Amino acid sequence: MVRCYITDRHSLPSGVSLIDNIARNLTAGVEWIQIREKDLSARDLFDLTRQVLDLPNQHGSKILVNTRVDVALAAGAAGTHLPAGSPAPQAWRSLTPPGFLIGVSCHTLDEIRAAEDEDADYAVFGPVFAPRSKAAGLDPRGIEGLAEAARAVGIPVLALGGITAANAKDCVEAGAAGIAAISLYQSC
Repeated sequence: MVRCYITDRHSLPSGVSLIDNIARNLTAGVEWIQIREKDLSARDLFDLTRQVLDLPNQHGSKILVNTRVDVALAAGAAGTHLPAGSPAPQAWRSLTPPGFLIGVSCHTLDEIRAAEDEDADYAVFGPVFAPRSKAAGLDPRGIEGLAEAARAVGIPVLALGGITAANAKDCVEAGAAGIAAISLYQSC
């Protein structure tokens, strides 16, 4: 099961630094860390990504950068995650090295099928449950919606939205290749 920690430094508990929390999750063996700090400039996002890449990473966790393919490439990250409505992953393939991961956020079956057709390596599908960290603006898709999405494509699908330690197993049993979450990995 792939576990993906999506960062949000603004929702960390008081007194906890983002770097310290990422380091804690790397030590715990979280497979992917998606740096999703939308308000940072390209330079600051690059600097943050380099700091993360310099942390001890004994489990070989992959570092992904949200939205900014250019920053991910310049910093030497393992990949990028594109929001729904972004240019298709195949548009970036000629610029990225072999093995560079490109994932896509999806909220519908049509979007998840398009992600596979457009050469995404994986899709994040949700919200499965009502999100704990932010208002999604979308109705939860539920376990049944997640199962349908996972069956619809051959690429790995990660569950997102309201994921807890208690319901993560249900997501995997429904066919998800893993889970992606903010709050789950920010409780210290």
